[in-house]
Formats: sequence, C-alpha cells, structure tokens
Amino acid sequence: MMRWVLLSASHGAMLAIGFALGIYFLPILTAPDGPDEAMLAESAQSAIYTAEFTRDLEGSDFLHWGEGTVSVSPERIAHQGKLAPGPDYKLYLVPEFVETEAQFEALREQSVRLADVKTFDGFLVDIPQSVDIEAYTTVLVWCESFGEFITAAKYR
Repeated sequence: MMRWVLLSASHGAMLAIGFALGIYFLPILTAPDGPDEAMLAESAQSAIYTAEFTRDLEGSDFLHWGEGTVSVSPERIAHQGKLAPGPDYKLYLVPEFVETEAQFEALREQSVRLADVKTFDGFLVDIPQSVDIEAYTTVLVWCESFGEFITAAKYR
C-alpha cells in the first residue's frame, strides 16, 4: 500500500513539474523571429525618447525581467534587448513609472494597452494614431495570464 502512495506522489510531482516546464518553454518554442536589427536601428534613430529596461526593478526577478533599450516615437516603440520568455505578454503605456504588480494595478485604468509582445529578443510595436505618447511616461511589459510585472522603462 505504501508503495502505491509513494509511486502516486512521485508521478504526480513529475506531472506537475512537466506541466510547469511546458508553460515556461511553450512560448519560447512557438515565438516568431524577432525583428531584424536594421529595422530596430531605423526605428531607434527616428525616436523622440529612449529609455532602458533593467533587471534590477523591484517587481522583476529571475523569471520576470527585461533588459535593453526602448525607443519611443509617435508611430512606434522599438526594443533592442532581451525579455524573459513567458506567455501572454502585453505592452502598455503608463502615466507614471511603476515597478511592481500593485503599482501597475493601481494605474491600469489610466494606462493604454498597445499590443501583444510575442518575441523575446527585441520587438517593434506600432502605436495607433489615437494614442498620444506625451500623455504617458512609461513603457511596461506585463504578463496578462498570470498578472505578473515583467519590466518597465520611464521614457520621459
């Protein structure tokens, strides 16, 4: 009887670990190629603002982080760098700099969601004409499925 309990527990634990690894690796395996460096560099040159994603933010950890340069123009946002891989990332513009889940949730109603982020080695996102970048100060990457802060950068 004890043998069956131990076998069930060990197999259940391995199933849980496999499921968790699947959630982590699926976005990596299915991610499209990021934009090429020439496109990112061209967007960066036409940017009005630049900022940096860094790993040392309060809400970032070893699974939720971003690093690199963010370039913001009225037409698009370009990121040259890396993001921790994960599912269901969204790019937001936020009216104040935030670096935790709670801080973002407090400002979520005043923020604008721009697009899905599906690449982890840089991204290029078009900004709709209806969005005024001057009304915001911060670019934020958020994991919608798990309500996790990934990274943010204050551009003005």
